[in-house]
Amino acid sequence: MIQFMEKGRLVTVWPSLKKDRPVVYLNTFEDEGERVHKELGTEPASDFTLVAISGLDWNHDMAPWDIPPIFEGDTACTGGADDYLGLLMGEIMPRAEKEVRGRILWRGIAGYSLAGLFAVYSLYRTEVFSRAASMSGSLWFPGFWEYVVSHELKREPECIYFSLGDRECRTGNPYLRVVQERTEEIEAFYRGKGMDTVFQSNPGGHGKNTVRRTAEGIAWILER
Repeated sequence: MIQFMEKGRLVTVWPSLKKDRPVVYLNTFEDEGERVHKELGTEPASDFTLVAISGLDWNHDMAPWDIPPIFEGDTACTGGADDYLGLLMGEIMPRAEKEVRGRILWRGIAGYSLAGLFAVYSLYRTEVFSRAASMSGSLWFPGFWEYVVSHELKREPECIYFSLGDRECRTGNPYLRVVQERTEEIEAFYRGKGMDTVFQSNPGGHGKNTVRRTAEGIAWILER
């Protein structure tokens, strides 16, 4: 395991023990990268390089554009995703990939909640990632469905994984209650274009088994 700081973000790298393997970038809310790495188990975890980034300005770095607070006491999202993506590609990735043995087979992007939204959004902004995993992604985000259907992906990804808790839409909040509808619509939209996608429904709400759900999504894109 190797760690370094970059512009206030903590970057942790678990290099693959093998040459010419994939690299998956995981943006985290509570520095759960180590727990995800352990959850994957010895064999899958040794077969790729995991790069986990924590210390994010969550509602800024992961948000594609500004939206007001979605419930009382919440903080607004201020669209800093493009700036953060520039930091990720321009400074974090070159340092992290110095630890990679041989060539990089492919790069993936993964995340939970707002980071799941960011994972999908990044496919519209860069060709760097060829696989993505969005676990309980905030695909309810106002305007995102419209963005998906009106913009072109920078490259057609090899595969995209979507998952959601089956109770996440059971809320009176008008933003959050559409999350399952939007997730299923987006997954079906990509599948209709011939892409390799899946939608996995998990028992429970947004905060249940987050580490396991994240590991399952990463495992899926690794196995394709």
